[in-house]
Amino acid sequence: MQGLGQFLQSGDWKGEKHVPVIHIPESVKAGEEFEVKVLVGEEIRHPNTQEHYISWIKVFFMPEGGKFPVEVGDFNFTAHGEGEIFTEPVAITKIKVNKSGTIHAMSYCNIHGLWENSEKLIVE
Repeated sequence: MQGLGQFLQSGDWKGEKHVPVIHIPESVKAGEEFEVKVLVGEEIRHPNTQEHYISWIKVFFMPEGGKFPVEVGDFNFTAHGEGEIFTEPVAITKIKVNKSGTIHAMSYCNIHGLWENSEKLIVE
């Protein structure tokens, strides 16, 4: 049996339009709310057409020493040209954590598959 991990692709988001870009503060205070913004196509715009689009973005937090990541957001983008309406692949949520860890993001392109990225989060 093959695991899902073998299908995950990554890269430098400045040169690869499919990699989810994660925007978080450099550090946060324990228990205080902060914003997590994830988007696809920041430096090089991803096509957003009926033929080529980002279907979804998922965001997870893996606390240091934790056993499993916690899903903190699941964002579906469903308008891909119907009635000339297009949903841009941008996801924003606010979370609170009590310890440092890593924010992980995954995105899915209908043509190029699964993509991932991560950013370390420091909790003071």
